Amino acid sequence: MSAPPGSYARNMRFVGYSDQGGRPGGTQIMVHRSHAYIGKNEGVSVLDVSDPRNPRAVNFLDGSPNSWHIHLQTHDDLLLVIDSVDFYMVKPAEKDYYGRSVEGVHSSLYGVRGQDFAAGMRVYDVSVPAQPRQIGYLAVEGCGLHRIWYDGGRYAYASALIDGFTDHILLIIDLADPAHPVEAGRWWIPGMWRDGGEEPSWKNRVALHHAVVADGIAYGGWRDGGLTIVDVRDPARPQLLAHRNWCPPFGGGTHSCLPLLDRDLLVVADEAVLDNCADQIKYTWVFDIREKANPVSISTFPTPREREYCREPGHFGPHNLHENRAGSFQSGQVIYATYQNAGLRVVSIADPFRPEELGYFVPPLPERMTERRKNRPLATHTTDVFVTAEGLAYITDYNAGVYIVEYTGA
Repeated sequence: MSAPPGSYARNMRFVGYSDQGGRPGGTQIMVHRSHAYIGKNEGVSVLDVSDPRNPRAVNFLDGSPNSWHIHLQTHDDLLLVIDSVDFYMVKPAEKDYYGRSVEGVHSSLYGVRGQDFAAGMRVYDVSVPAQPRQIGYLAVEGCGLHRIWYDGGRYAYASALIDGFTDHILLIIDLADPAHPVEAGRWWIPGMWRDGGEEPSWKNRVALHHAVVADGIAYGGWRDGGLTIVDVRDPARPQLLAHRNWCPPFGGGTHSCLPLLDRDLLVVADEAVLDNCADQIKYTWVFDIREKANPVSISTFPTPREREYCREPGHFGPHNLHENRAGSFQSGQVIYATYQNAGLRVVSIADPFRPEELGYFVPPLPERMTERRKNRPLATHTTDVFVTAEGLAYITDYNAGVYIVEYTGA
């Protein structure tokens, strides 16, 4: 199948595309039992991808008004979907949303929770993959969840903005009974509990984007608050092992952490959040984590340079990493990373001190804007990536649907 006009690639083969049944756009994607689930502002798209050359939209799960449902997780028979207030209702510009912690904002600013917006986590049964059936719900007293990590077992780990805190903190959720999820514990960087009398020592935005948990250790990205490594083996009593922050002098936006425990490495991506590199060039870092209490940065991924991406419309720089989930593509050496207007990048860290780009795929410009943000330029915005065990990479765009590509080898 020929690549779509306007796309370009190196060592990548175009496989398929879907506009999600006329609902293009989305953020996080999970591929599970030959179905793709894509989180969007307005709900969740479900695609049958048993033939990846011809993905078919088979369902759509409606969301709540004035809410985000952009992040989700699947494992076994469960699909977890976030409910969060749409912050752009009050903060219409990205510099307002990303520029500093919400601090004094209370969820009541957005209206009546459960009526004007939704805040919590939906639990669906996906034993019939094309027909998710909601079986449970966790409500939170605040603005809702941002992103979840769940790869099986009893606990899920979410970033949650709960009333009384300056921004999103770590929330540990007990799924022993998926129909009745309950809070098991929480952790935050000291200074975030406003109603507890704590005062932040920072002026920029410190908020958990999400944490990936491996062997009872949570590796969390805190936007302008850097990296934390937290022992969560006792969910009621999380213990901080290390906190590293490189903002300033670097531009912040720490987003995704990928632990590679077989190599004692950690890959950490700093999200680009403003157009035309106005928030600095952002990097994807490689850390040595042989000593969990003393993570050491040893290199960065190469910055894409085949075009002047800072001069192109939209954001240029890291966003998300394929997270080596159970049942998906897993590698301690080959990393798939999204770079927004620079598409998808495949990077080798066979030598962790000298990461090397192996290939890339950059989709064409979207045909139209579908997102809620106002006054946005028409731009490629590759947001998330999921790679199957067979090596097919599914990538999403805020406005342009799902592309399926395959790394062909250098």
